[in-house]
Parts: sequence; structure tokens; C-alpha cells
Amino acid sequence: MDTRSAIIEAAATLLAQSPSGDVSTRAVCEAAGVQQPVLYRLFGDKDGLLTATVDHVWDQYLGAKRAAEKSEDPLRDLRAGWDSHTAFALAHPNAYKLMFAPALRSVPEAAEEALRILREVLERLAAQGRLRMAPDAAARMVMTANTGVALSLITRPTLYPDASLSVLVRDAIHRAILLDPVADTTAHDARTAAATTLLSSLDELTPQPFTPAESGLLEQWLTQISKSDPTD
Repeated sequence: MDTRSAIIEAAATLLAQSPSGDVSTRAVCEAAGVQQPVLYRLFGDKDGLLTATVDHVWDQYLGAKRAAEKSEDPLRDLRAGWDSHTAFALAHPNAYKLMFAPALRSVPEAAEEALRILREVLERLAAQGRLRMAPDAAARMVMTANTGVALSLITRPTLYPDASLSVLVRDAIHRAILLDPVADTTAHDARTAAATTLLSSLDELTPQPFTPAESGLLEQWLTQISKSDPTD
């Protein structure tokens, strides 16, 4: 194991064991068997070390998501993704809190990858005509809600003692972003579903029937339709 990895491993272990959710660079250096100048040379400062440590811990979680086989039903994958997210937060509360801590000056790469993986699942739902809004907007709704529930469970356990709250919020958010083929029969719902479905498959058209300029204009129109307010 190289020096950088050894420092990150030491920081991750101390972070997981910390009652306060914080670690000192001195303690990390002692655990890794290096001098503090080495840590600062590799990470710049404590903020850089914590960002790298969060990415390391989250990479184990995201690695499982990368390796997971897609099921035939993207909704099943969407639900499983929410549940695994909450489970990870409960198992690694300190690393989870750091991921979303405003104190970190740089956004850990893992945060962006988690959102990208979620968006891919939602794009599959859009391609099936099951999404009532653009995948990007839906991804941000789901991630915001999932993060909020997870942070509530790990930071205020006395106020939120029942982890089943996560499932209740999950299902409510999914109802908000997904179309019910039986209940949702309005013209607006139909237009939105059609627009998001076509948007999700534009890049897959072979051969491309439009010029780049035409594709850009069509994408703009479809995006406007998918975001339109039924009261307009």
C-alpha cells in the first residue's frame, strides 16, 4: 500500500470510530506512521484529506452499484437504490455527514457519481414512458429527499427513531415523479410522458434523422414541454 492510501485508510478508520465525527491530522499521521508534512504535501490541508477520505468510503458503496446487474424493471432498481443509500448512511454516519457538510470546500467526486448513477435509472424509466418529468429534475428530487431522510435518521435519532420512515418518503417521492398508467390520464400527463420518453431516446436514433442544429432545437422544445405547468 502506498503512503497516500495508507493515510486515507487510517483517516477512514479513525473517522468511523470518532464519537464527534471529526479526526485530527496528528492522530491520522500517528496511525499511518508518517510525519505531518507528508500528509500536507499529499493532501494540501485537512479539508483535502477529508474529501479524499469521503471519496474512499463512498467508493466502496458506489463500487457495488457499478457492479450491480440491471434488473428488467428500472423501478425495482430505483427502489433498491434508495434503500441501499439509506443503509449506507446508517452504516457510515460520519462519512455520510461529511459528504454533505458545507464545511468541505470541494464537493467529493462521489456525490456527482451517485447522482449520475441515479439519473441513468431514471432515464430507463423515461424511455418506458413512466416518468412525468425530465430525468435530471427527477434525479435531483430523489437525491434531495433521500439525503434529507438519511441525514435526519443519523443526526436526530431521537426525533426520527424509526428507519421505516425512509420507505414512506421513498414511496411518496416515487409517486410524485412517476406516472400511474391507470390514474394519470390527463392530456398534460400524456404530453409530459411522451416528451420525456422521446428526450431519453434522441441519442439512440440510428441513423440520426436530424442535423445537430435540428436536434438541439428539438431537445429544447421537448425539455420545455416536459417542464410545462398544466395550469399555464
